[in-house]
Parts: sequence; C-alpha cells; structure tokens
Amino acid sequence: MDAASTDLELGPNVTLLERNGRRLYLVGTAHISERSVIEVRETIEKIRPDTVAVELCDTRYQAMMDDSRWRKLDVFQVIKQGKVLFVLANLALAAYQRRLGEKLGVKPGAEMLEAIHAARDVGAELVLADRDIQATLKRTWRSLSFFTKVKLLSSFDTKEEMTEEQIEKLKDRDTLTETMQAFAREVPQVQRPLIDERDQYLMSSIEDAPGQTVVAVVGAGHVPGMQKYLGQAIDRAALSVIPPPSKWSAVFKWLIPAMIVAAFFWGYQKNQGEDFTRMLMAWILPTGLLSAAFTLAVLGRPLSILSAALAAPITTLHPLIGAGMVVGLVEAWIRRPTVEDAMGIRDITTVRGAFKNNFVRVLLVFVASSLGAAIGAWVGGVWVASYL
Repeated sequence: MDAASTDLELGPNVTLLERNGRRLYLVGTAHISERSVIEVRETIEKIRPDTVAVELCDTRYQAMMDDSRWRKLDVFQVIKQGKVLFVLANLALAAYQRRLGEKLGVKPGAEMLEAIHAARDVGAELVLADRDIQATLKRTWRSLSFFTKVKLLSSFDTKEEMTEEQIEKLKDRDTLTETMQAFAREVPQVQRPLIDERDQYLMSSIEDAPGQTVVAVVGAGHVPGMQKYLGQAIDRAALSVIPPPSKWSAVFKWLIPAMIVAAFFWGYQKNQGEDFTRMLMAWILPTGLLSAAFTLAVLGRPLSILSAALAAPITTLHPLIGAGMVVGLVEAWIRRPTVEDAMGIRDITTVRGAFKNNFVRVLLVFVASSLGAAIGAWVGGVWVASYL
C-alpha cells in the first residue's frame, strides 16, 4: 500500500506522529459518539494504511465480536476460580455502557468495531494494541488498600439520572477515559496502573505494529499521554505481570489464624478449659453472626444464611478457603441461575437491577458473606485477645 501524503485533509481529532520514516496517525475518539464512528471510517479510507491498531485487547475484542458471551458464564466456576469481583466489575461496566448506548443511540465501542470493519475493507492488518483487561484490573486492584477497596465497592451511584444537556455533552467526549481519569483523581493510587501504564503500552504496541503507515484508534483522553512515550523503550511484558502479594501479607494471612488457634490451646490448658469455652464463643459469635447478617442484608436464601453462620467461624481460620466460596455455592445450588438469567443482565448499577437477577444475586451473596466474615474475624480476634 502507498503511504498517505501529509497534505490529506484529515479530521480535527487526528494526530500525525512521524518517526524513522514511518507515519503513525492517532485518531482520538469519544467512545459514544456517532461523529467518531464516521471520522474513523473516513480516516482509514483516506489513508489506506498498512495497519490499523485499536484500543482493544484480545479479551475485549472477543467480547465485542461475541454478544452471547454471558450465555457461557458458569456461576459455579466463577466462584471456584475466585473471579467474582472481576466478573462483577465487568458486568457493572457493561451495564453502564449499555445504558449510555440506549440513551445516546450509539453503542459504546462502535468506533472500534467500525475500525475493525474498515481495516478489513481496505486490506489493512489489524493489531489489538491494548493491555489485557484482566492485567489492568488486577494491577489496579493490587494498588489499593483494603479500606479503599471497601469504599470503592460501596461507591456506586444508583439513583442519579443524566439530563438531556449532559447526554449531548457526552457525545463529544471520550467518556470512558474521562471516567478513568476522574477515578484516578479521587483514588491517586490507580493513576499509574489505570492511566500511565496503558498510555505506555498503547504507544509501544502502535510503534511495533507492522508497516510504514499505521492508523491507531484510541480514546481521545489517551492521546496526550501516549505522545510523551513516543520513541521510548517500553517493556510491555513487565507491564502485563500481575504483582504477587507481598511476603508480609502472606505471612500475615497465616499468622492471625495461627495466633487464634494458639489462644484456643492456651485457654484449653488453663483452668480446665473455662477460658477455652469463652474464647471459642468470642470467635464463633462475631464471625458467624456477621457473615450471616451480611448474607441476610443482600436477601440470601435461609439455607445460605445458615451456611454463613456455620462456615464463617471455620473458614476464617483457613486462609485458602473463604466463607463466600461456601455460601456462594450454596446460594447458586438453590437459585440455579439459568442461561436466561445470564443473558438478562441489564443493569447491576442499581439495587433493583442487581436483585432481580439470580446470577448477579449469587455473586452478591458471595461478596456479602465474605465481607461479613472478614469483619467478624477482626472483631473476634480482638475479643479472643482480651482473654489472654
């Protein structure tokens, strides 16, 4: 293919970068703008590049090309593999984007889909330039403290509706990137994994794309940050590594249960077991009751509530088994979410929307029972220590 000449009349959101005789065109888009969809198509058809790079990873690409992906979700496997929070985050984002699409008349991500189709039409190679979404979410999650995680999970605004004026403004902005940047301002710990690292990864992927002429379709909010990393050596493999938990956190995870068991043993040896009985109740009551109470709060089934009360005092003493795994599986066994439930996930950013769906309800029971057991373990630990 012939490289596009520099006198082409391109859209206002196209940035040309030249390096080592190559031309890299960055098309900054708004993810819910019909104008962005048109600009993407026109730019690719005018330039006819060797390669089209899009702000997608393979996971998001497959999800975009397969609208029936929720049909394949197995709630039992989600719980067993410890992916509940990851799936909930994806469901919330998908539901939010669907709501925007319905209000604006443009499916979020339509400009990426248009870029994929346009690349095929002009015979350009397609490159998925973004870091895997799971790596981004996990690196971001690991950057947060426990209390920040709790605050984040409880911060969904379930009532606010957008005005017509706000909707019109959204059409001209890269709302997904702006949302991430606003989130980074509120929680500074996520600035690097959520924004800076992705700017680096995208720019490096685009520079390594084959051909002399490349059109890259990315959110407009990424463009300024990406330009800073042009020509820099970026280790994309290192940016994709999931940091392991610190050694201290692993030690701490086992240390607390070991101390509780040691306290039980001490109580049993002293005064013919009287202290042991008090310590045992000091552990069982807060862990079991709080896990059961949190399960009740999300309207778990009676058997799930009972399971929480019985399982939490035991699972909190074993770092590899959580109360949520037991209680979530019981709830799933009772509710038996169907394919229709998975396909019917419309909105989990509202209380009503989340509670109407059996699939989502099982995941909420998992999270609630786990959180109740964790809080109960802290209360129980202090209570047990009071007898030493």
